[in-house]
Amino acid sequence: MDALLAAPDRHTLLGQRDFALLLFLYNSGARASEVATLRIGNIDWYTQSARIIGKGNKLRICPLWPVTMEQLRSLSGQRGSEQYVFLNRNGQPITRFGIHTLVERHVLTAAAQAPSLGTKRVSPHVIRHTTATHLLRAGVDINTIRAWLGHVSLNTTNIYAETDLETKARALETCEPGTLGAKVKPWRNRPDLMDFLRRL
Repeated sequence: MDALLAAPDRHTLLGQRDFALLLFLYNSGARASEVATLRIGNIDWYTQSARIIGKGNKLRICPLWPVTMEQLRSLSGQRGSEQYVFLNRNGQPITRFGIHTLVERHVLTAAAQAPSLGTKRVSPHVIRHTTATHLLRAGVDINTIRAWLGHVSLNTTNIYAETDLETKARALETCEPGTLGAKVKPWRNRPDLMDFLRRL
C-alpha cells in the first residue's frame, strides 16, 4: 500500500488528484462506485469524516486521517458542495471504470518499488480488502469493521477474520505452552508452524 501511495507524481495536478483518491480508497475502504459519487458536501470538515452513500442508499460515516482531509481540501478548492470530489482530466466526475484504470496504472509504477505487485491483480476492491485486513490486524473489532465497510451482514466481514493468516498466527502464539525455559523463536521463523497455519 505504501508503494502504491508513493506512485503518483504529486508535482502535477493529476498526480495530486490520484494520490488523494488512492488515499481516500485506503482510508475509507469505500467501493469504487462510492468514491465516484462522493460530493464535496459529503465531507464534514469539522468532524474530519465523510458521509458515504453505499449499497441500497445506506449512509455510513467514515472518519478520515488529517492527511486525507488535507488532500481533499486541496482538491475541492472553492467548488460548491454539490460538485463531485474526484474529477477526470476533462473536469467531469470520474467513473468507476476510471477509478479502476487509475489504480491499475499506478500499480504498474509501484511494482518498480514493490515487485510482488507485478504478480498481483490490484483493484479498488483489493484496496478495500487491504483496509479491512489492516483494521483487523490493528485490533479493531469485527463489528466496527462491518460498519466501516458498510456490510449489511457480519458474515461478509467475517471473511477477513477467516483469511488473515497473520492474525491467526498471533492468536496461536498467545496460547503456545512454555518449552521448559527454552527461548521461543518468533513464529515467522518456524517452518513447522507456518506449514500448520497454511493448512488451516
